[in-house]
Amino acid sequence: MIYGGDGLARLPADDRGRGKAVFVPFVLAGEKVEAVITEAKPGFARANATAIVEPSPHRVPPPCPYFSRCGGCHYQHASYEHQLEIKKEILRENLRRLAKVELQCEIQTHPSPPWNYRNRSRLQLRTHPEFSMGYFKFASHDLLPVEQCPISSPLINRGIAMLWQAGRAGRAVEGVREVEFFASPDADGNETQLLLEFLCAPEARRAAVRAWAEELCAAMPEIAGVVAFREPQKGVQEPLVTVGASELTYHTKTAAYRVSAGSFFQTNRFLIDELTNIVTAGRSADFALDLYAGVGLFSTALACDIRHIVSVEMSQTAAADLKYNLPANGKAVQLSTDQYLASFTGRVDPTDAVKNETPARSRSKAVKTQAGNGSVLPHSLHKPSLVVVDPPRSGLGDRVAHSVAAMNAPRITYVSCDPATLARDLVPLQAAGYRVEEVHLVDLFPQTYHLESVIHLTR
Repeated sequence: MIYGGDGLARLPADDRGRGKAVFVPFVLAGEKVEAVITEAKPGFARANATAIVEPSPHRVPPPCPYFSRCGGCHYQHASYEHQLEIKKEILRENLRRLAKVELQCEIQTHPSPPWNYRNRSRLQLRTHPEFSMGYFKFASHDLLPVEQCPISSPLINRGIAMLWQAGRAGRAVEGVREVEFFASPDADGNETQLLLEFLCAPEARRAAVRAWAEELCAAMPEIAGVVAFREPQKGVQEPLVTVGASELTYHTKTAAYRVSAGSFFQTNRFLIDELTNIVTAGRSADFALDLYAGVGLFSTALACDIRHIVSVEMSQTAAADLKYNLPANGKAVQLSTDQYLASFTGRVDPTDAVKNETPARSRSKAVKTQAGNGSVLPHSLHKPSLVVVDPPRSGLGDRVAHSVAAMNAPRITYVSCDPATLARDLVPLQAAGYRVEEVHLVDLFPQTYHLESVIHLTR
């Protein structure tokens, strides 16, 4: 099994050497299958299994009626315990092959309840020739109508059913192309509120979108608000309509976070606290950096034990939430990580790169602070004791990885959602003297090939 969800097989060897690699979805290692080649390239081929001749003992009946047609899930045909083994081996193999890391520690695995775990789901929406809503088909951009999603939370599934009801009644508005559901819990952990985001075509009529948003809010009391955006034009996404709230408060065990429409937040509602604890527990320091900070999930927790934190986030929307969520010993910087590190490693005082110098309002239960006290980082803090990085799927990239290494922090914690880019980024960090101390596999995405990992590095 390889990263991406496919099984790897090979055609028979020929006069040019080892047989061509063939990638086959929805199979398991060791199975004998009959398959048909669907695509042949010079270096590889793709195939679809037409019959499972000798099934794996780990194969199970997939419970979702859309599985293998829908592009969202990849592993529903494997027992959940085996899914974790697949992901652990894929992580280990990527670290060995790409970063030349032979782990001296065990990969610590953190499982999730395998169903109804998503607090955020995005579906495509069409009104012609008739109403339809769902996900893209597997390996396609064609729409597959979906009326339930077993990996999405119960509240999101209720929202999906409600939109289908409205669509079938002819009340859906032309020009709304995507709808994203974001569900948040109350302080007791019960899902109580939904925030809907619409992505609209340029021709969508503002008044019609507003009227439908108002109707949806009235039809389902849990909908706190609907925020509609036009599709980005020249890289700029235009807000179109806001009805009700434009943000939710997401409660965890240690803090309450403001999360606005358009801001990123972790999607597994069962593992947010565990992930945060893995990243932040026992990390004390005078000065820490949180790069790609989002709305401050890790920064807010780190602030309990760290005297000064600089949190860097490029997105304007997420940076505004970050500033709101951080306690007073944190600074929110709205810059790209590359821009911030250029000032840092270019021997510019890192506090001079801070755009938002007003301390943030605390939303943490664990840290009792007063906003507006005017605190700034002391100019003597040129070197962080801890750097936390949580980059997008593309990873740090060579320049940022070298810049992070050049800060000479004693500890780096790398939170990754792609084992290949993680392994690539570890190469310059290892060359700078960092070694892998702990490896955690945090299964934020059961039933899919996606895997989250946390690597603690020391030097």
